[in-house]
Amino acid sequence: MTPSAPITALANLIDRARAPRIVIKVGSSLLVAGGTARRDWLATLVAEIAAARERGQDVIVVSSGAIALGAATLGLEKGGRGSLADAQAAAAVGQIALAGLWAELLGAHGLNAAQLLLTLEDLEDRRRYLNATATLARLLDAGAVPVINENDSVATQEIRFGDNDRLAARVAQAAGASAVLLLSDVDGLYDRNPRDPAARLLPEVRGVSAAVRAMADGGSASGLGSGGMTSKLQAAEIADRAGIALGIVNGTHDAPIARAVASGVGTLFLPRGRAGARKAWLGGRLRTRGALVIDAGAATALARGSSLLAKGVTAVEGTFARGDAVAIRDAAGATLANGLSEYSAAECMTLMGRHSSEHAALLGYAPRSAIVHRDQLAIL
Repeated sequence: MTPSAPITALANLIDRARAPRIVIKVGSSLLVAGGTARRDWLATLVAEIAAARERGQDVIVVSSGAIALGAATLGLEKGGRGSLADAQAAAAVGQIALAGLWAELLGAHGLNAAQLLLTLEDLEDRRRYLNATATLARLLDAGAVPVINENDSVATQEIRFGDNDRLAARVAQAAGASAVLLLSDVDGLYDRNPRDPAARLLPEVRGVSAAVRAMADGGSASGLGSGGMTSKLQAAEIADRAGIALGIVNGTHDAPIARAVASGVGTLFLPRGRAGARKAWLGGRLRTRGALVIDAGAATALARGSSLLAKGVTAVEGTFARGDAVAIRDAAGATLANGLSEYSAAECMTLMGRHSSEHAALLGYAPRSAIVHRDQLAIL
């Protein structure tokens, strides 16, 4: 779903013509206080969601809070984050309460809540990603409000999003949303730690550069959540590649969306372009099976839109099979692209640095045209 006009301001997020479909992410520190849901605050946000639906916007919610709620019920220390086992147990208990709360409050406005629990693999595996896309489309067509959380009861440390900021950006990509709104406990992105009196709020950012990343504070101020500004910038990068605007606003107040729109206080990340659906999915991946290190000549060729040829590969990292996602890095270790490898790691090691004319003899069969074809590659 593409808006008829681009998003250029926070106020556009409540404009059906510019943002026909929006993802709203709610963090743990906003939804839970002292182990109890902030029911009155949430009721004001749900009223805003209902208003968005009234003006014709599709709304998807990505809601944290299950671990915090479950930890209070079970009496677990450190908000349920003392160990992976504690987090999994807390999520299993808390998710019931969280889903029930959303269903009740949305139901008071005549809206049906639909719970989806997703793992990293659900959005990293192409077939499962397309299944999630189809499910979201059908729920929205049916008039439901999907309420999504990471499936922390089964997620492991190695295979998980780890924060709902990045999950929200990936969900927006899968759902074809126009915008993502991250409700935070700060007003937006500052040029330095917001506790510094000289810190300045950045109202607009176009592209997450190294300088922008340096402004981020990686911690979660509340201690309840798992994200911080670093995770929000990573979400902004995922959204950028998919051509999706992303806003960060202060969610601690009642009716936080209306307040942010009226005041114009927040940070809006504007996308620089829009990749095709498959390349956006590749570029937004958070997990790769291995990496290919390339020389300067290959890096220049990739930037021009060429495929990656074996001659430009200088090293192979990890164990991967044909069709697996791999990172493509330069000699300094910077990741330049993600792509689907046409060969296994062992085959790549055999071919690296060799000219295409040698491949058939080295492999014993007719080679493919590239290590990573340009149609299966997304520049980062």
